[in-house]
Amino acid sequence: MKKFYAGVVALSVLGLTACGGNEPEKKTTSSDPGAEIYANNSCVGCHGRDLEGASGPNLQKVGSKLSEKEIHDIIINGKGSMPGKVVDDEDADKVAKYLAKQK
Repeated sequence: MKKFYAGVVALSVLGLTACGGNEPEKKTTSSDPGAEIYANNSCVGCHGRDLEGASGPNLQKVGSKLSEKEIHDIIINGKGSMPGKVVDDEDADKVAKYLAKQK
């Protein structure tokens, strides 16, 4: 039974490290609050520090494809393998505004 629980714990840890959870913490400051929230949350683990994409899509020109509202909806509700509510609603507003400028 102990082996079973050890396996469950190991799988749980793997799940929790998805999208950059095991990436060294790199706090970034920016004059744009949305950019700072993006850089200091799990966003960079999947979308890359420079929006270049990794396991998640490239966001370097997302603002030319999606509106700020559409981006906000994805941040809140998730899409595909991206979970919803990775940041709270107030931070989602700021990140969506930042990403909508990426054209």
